[in-house]
Amino acid sequence: MSTIETTRTGLFLDEYGHFINGEWVASQGGRTIALSNPATGRALAKIQAGNARDVQAAVAAAKAAFPAWSRSRIEERQEILLEIARRLKARSAEFARMESANNGKTVTEATIHDLPEAIGQFEYFSGAVYSLHGETRDYPDLIGLTHREPIGVVAQIIPWNVPLLMASMKLAPALAAGCTVVLKPAETVCLTVLELIREIGDLLPPGVVNLVTGYGQDVGEALVAHPDVRKVAFTGSTATARKIIEYAARNTIPQTMELGGKSANIICASADLDEAARTAALSTVFNKGEVCMAGSRVFVERSVHDAFLEKFVREVDSVQVGDPSHAETRLGAMSSRAQYEKVQGYFDIARGEGAEIATGGTAATVADFPDGLFLKPTILSGVRNDMRVAQEEIFGPVTSVIAWDDESEMLRQVNDSRYGLAGAVWSNDLKQAHRIARDMQTGVIWVNTYYNLPRGMPVGGYKQSGFGRELSWDILRDYTITKSVIIPL
Repeated sequence: MSTIETTRTGLFLDEYGHFINGEWVASQGGRTIALSNPATGRALAKIQAGNARDVQAAVAAAKAAFPAWSRSRIEERQEILLEIARRLKARSAEFARMESANNGKTVTEATIHDLPEAIGQFEYFSGAVYSLHGETRDYPDLIGLTHREPIGVVAQIIPWNVPLLMASMKLAPALAAGCTVVLKPAETVCLTVLELIREIGDLLPPGVVNLVTGYGQDVGEALVAHPDVRKVAFTGSTATARKIIEYAARNTIPQTMELGGKSANIICASADLDEAARTAALSTVFNKGEVCMAGSRVFVERSVHDAFLEKFVREVDSVQVGDPSHAETRLGAMSSRAQYEKVQGYFDIARGEGAEIATGGTAATVADFPDGLFLKPTILSGVRNDMRVAQEEIFGPVTSVIAWDDESEMLRQVNDSRYGLAGAVWSNDLKQAHRIARDMQTGVIWVNTYYNLPRGMPVGGYKQSGFGRELSWDILRDYTITKSVIIPL
């Protein structure tokens, strides 16, 4: 494989290679993919369109690096994770601009959310390394020892909506556990991930972290089905997850899956409607609605439905759509034309199903950005839970409002979903809030708040929202394996 020599134009290099065995190399297939800014349409950089031969080289490097890395000292791994966090902090403003340019999100959002959370993953798991230990069990005639060991070479596949954070969520626990990694980011939005690896590549022994870019059909199957891969960690759509599970089954290897969501945001009559409306608006526009945990089904008790809807519409209409680099902008551009067109298609679906568009429902025109992929934040009212807009993950700035009268019937509808990732309950009746939260079939539930995730709380889904728990110590169990040793006395 030939090495890549490139120059930097603005924020990004002109071209990025794969990162394999500590070197930046061109794809063996010789093809590249051009990435652009979704707000301006301007070209940003080229990445490699990888293939199965690139995957084979990356897995071979990870396999060769595993024996030494898996036996590295805890102190060494901790210091590396802390240094990664320090380096991200030092360049956090630049990384925020890069994430905005490639993804379309606002710089403000990247600054106050993506970068602190990405940095926090490396800080959190730098401490968690010391909690990876075995146990002893005493018996009258023997001693039983259990060792917790790194599982091996790990395939990690991440999406395009929050790529830097997703890379951090995957890499930090894997490195803490002593695993080696082949990381495959999304081919549409991945430049901050490539820049992260450029920033930290010198900290890690060659082969410990490898990165291969390219289309899913060319890279994904070859990576997940490789006989030397011992675990798969995936975040993305449920449809893609089914394929990955099939590939992983060939070698009977475990997976963790964080998939789609259609989360229920439940508003009870006793709720603080002003705060509930403000937070529902935040959920609608946060990361342009390209968030698996978005509260995209708002169930409102009928006695306060009209009052809530009025406040909700007012909050959403106050959102400024525009240049993602401006501090006052709250809604940037959709990440890709495919997503932009997909979301617009749901406006027609909603009308056809009989829902009403309370606000939004069209593309947004932004001065000086004629080619930008901007949408108006949208509220759908008069929605029934059996409509497609209430059942399918739209993954855009679109929220459906559903009225309810009876608590038990409302909960039946809340749970009548293939997904179960997140949700919220708004009520000033503590008993009611507990009762509803206990009956919701979902992995994360907020009470009188939304998108409040203290570090260390496990995050993951029920049903087709996946399995496994991330952002907490729990994930280290999935990157390690237990060995029992019995010593007769």
